Amino acid sequence: MTDTTTAPAAADPGAGAGRMLLLDDARLADLRSRLDGDLTPQWRRLAEQCDLYRRTAPPAEHPMASITYLGPAAANLALAYRLTGQRHYLEEAWRWISAAVSLDHWGRAHLPDHDLDAGWILHGLSLAYSWLGDDLGPERREALRAKLALQGERLHDFAVESEGGWWSSSWWQNHHWICHTGLATAGYALGVPAWTERAKAAMGTVVDVLPADGSDMEGVVYWRYGVPWLATYLDLLQDAEGLDWWDRCRFLARTFFYRLHQAAPGYEEIVDHGDCHDRRSGHSVALYRILASRYGIGEAQWLADTVAERFFWREAYESGVKPGVLPEAWAELLWYDASVAPVDPATTVAGQAAFEDLGLLTHRTSWDADATLVSFKSSPGGGHTAWDTSRRIDAERGWDTLSAGHHHPDAGSFVLASRGAWLLVDEGYSNKKRAGHHNLVLVDGHGFAGEGRYHVYADAPPDRTADMVDVLAEGGFLHGRARTGRMYPGELGVESLERTLVVMPSGRTVVVDRGRAAEPREWTVLFHADHPTDEVGEPGPDDGAVRRVLRNGRAGAWLTTHAPGAAAEQVVTDVEANPTSSTPSLLVTRRLHTLRVTPPASRDLLAVTTIEPFDAFRPTPPAARLLPELGVDLGAGERVYLAGPDGAIEADGVTARARAVLVAGGRVAVVGATRVEVDGRVLLDGDAELTGVLADEGAR
Repeated sequence: MTDTTTAPAAADPGAGAGRMLLLDDARLADLRSRLDGDLTPQWRRLAEQCDLYRRTAPPAEHPMASITYLGPAAANLALAYRLTGQRHYLEEAWRWISAAVSLDHWGRAHLPDHDLDAGWILHGLSLAYSWLGDDLGPERREALRAKLALQGERLHDFAVESEGGWWSSSWWQNHHWICHTGLATAGYALGVPAWTERAKAAMGTVVDVLPADGSDMEGVVYWRYGVPWLATYLDLLQDAEGLDWWDRCRFLARTFFYRLHQAAPGYEEIVDHGDCHDRRSGHSVALYRILASRYGIGEAQWLADTVAERFFWREAYESGVKPGVLPEAWAELLWYDASVAPVDPATTVAGQAAFEDLGLLTHRTSWDADATLVSFKSSPGGGHTAWDTSRRIDAERGWDTLSAGHHHPDAGSFVLASRGAWLLVDEGYSNKKRAGHHNLVLVDGHGFAGEGRYHVYADAPPDRTADMVDVLAEGGFLHGRARTGRMYPGELGVESLERTLVVMPSGRTVVVDRGRAAEPREWTVLFHADHPTDEVGEPGPDDGAVRRVLRNGRAGAWLTTHAPGAAAEQVVTDVEANPTSSTPSLLVTRRLHTLRVTPPASRDLLAVTTIEPFDAFRPTPPAARLLPELGVDLGAGERVYLAGPDGAIEADGVTARARAVLVAGGRVAVVGATRVEVDGRVLLDGDAELTGVLADEGAR
């Protein structure tokens, strides 16, 4: 690396002085004219955030914890000054800027000067440098310029020298986005083309290789933490160079809907697939605003309004992610576009969705707060695009680009919420990730190959993959088949393991686990909850069913697993993790109450589980019963029929060549069907396979 003891000569002291980033005279005049109009809520947020800085103090010495918050503190105060001209904002901005300038390094516990602290602070202080301009005075301005030049050179050199490893070439994760955006901002502010071109090349690759369906393998918490930086970079690029990459980035164009479908009923909490510190760290009002503006997404504007009015402060003070939502005030103001009318998703967005890249399927009975939600996923590490692309590039260049450490060994797992509470859950954040922390199947007590470490998918062979097939997600029906057998250690001899999950319009759910091994194995089906399950009666002598009831507040569900001779055991699973190496003392813990259902050892597994949600304040009895072959009558006119190995269904008035037939009253949905006859009526007869909801209009 270059000598980092003195500021490099690459930065031009005068560059950036003549033009402010993201602002010009016309935009400033427009913003100022609206501070007591449609921007009143955004101005109030910015003013309150600046007052919070006045009442606190930046660190005099570098703490062991992260100092990322110093960057947005400078940006918020600098914007308030530029909008109002009130000198106290300038002086307060300098108090925070000078604290960052006085530190020899940015970041202490992990990769000083070369990781998240450096990226965050470079971005915020570079905006402040641009916005405050000559009003800082020559001595202060030069001190800030020199520090930005020094830190920018350190970060740039690390990115160049570590190319092919860690964040420098890890296109699918937040460290890459944050550090390159910080570097780009400093480059634009100081006039250093080497930095802006480096960032542009790196982020250009990101824009092109992120999944077009908008899904994020890191999970909602890191979506909320990292994806705003993609928008920040594209905003800067368009402002500084006139390059519009918004349409080029199909990920950003669709990612709001990924986030929307990962919202728990009521929108306040999240589905916590992947590394999630908690269930409340999921909203970025600023990001919703710019997605609404750039792509005309009224639903994003609606959710931004809803969060700002109802959920913002609870997340601000309960979220485990730092620096959190409060410092985004500057972006909330700059990214608000009053021309985009809010649209309630309940009026436009279906309750079922499929995100192919991540193998993610979601179903909700409605968009009401008391709805039932199921989220089910299965894919290779990082999702299909990252898995395939990283292997191709790594083979060509000898690099290591995937960095999917936040993606859990959870292929085939699902979670379930109902009536405002969680019934079946994921573990949240973990350092030593295990399939056994998820609602999955263990084989002789073992989970996935390569587990028990932070990055489960590192060094995995190309064929260690899972996928999701036979997907139906429409009209109140959800069906998917997760194929996960390749994820298990080879010595277990797992020849196949598949989980078919079906959710009906009522929210009643059927889970069918089928597996085969080269020799007899113990197959253990896991169900994790926040609270222990309760036993329900005693099974009959030939019943072969494990019956439990899940309860959490107003939510309840009957859970019945049919697996002849199965033993059931209720145990406690404790998960403990440090979610950030920059703050070694931070600890996140979660206690799971785990139901383990284990049939007698066999080469083959067949377990059929039914889940029947109910109102715990007004409970209704379980109604589900097995039908011949792989059929389930769930009651209330809902029936599920799955094909056996011969691809045929014939039971209870249904005859079909199909992988699944789902009946809800007078409505019928099919998966991979060529012929379907229900109660003597031929609903489908043709050569091409059909997956969808059949119109009730006779033969097709």
